[in-house]
Amino acid sequence: MTYLEAILKVLAVGLILGAGLPAVFAIGLVAFSKGSGGVGNDGTTTAPNPALKVAGLLLFTLVAAVIVIAILYITKGTIQHHFGFNPVPFIPK
Repeated sequence: MTYLEAILKVLAVGLILGAGLPAVFAIGLVAFSKGSGGVGNDGTTTAPNPALKVAGLLLFTLVAAVIVIAILYITKGTIQHHFGFNPVPFIPK
């Protein structure tokens, strides 16, 4: 692997996790807030939309799962040393 390939891989992962994950969280936040309904500036009310609330919660769950899996991947060596099992067997070496 050349240095350029390694730099491009780090750049791609950094962009995905550094910009993509917060963007997914923001989309979930917007979906959840629009799904809750509310009162407009002119006094009109909008009904809650359960589908948008569920979509927002699913996006929050996705972000949380990625964070937990990343932490387990980073600490994989320590967990294997102390407890004797691989916490992320679905990720190849």
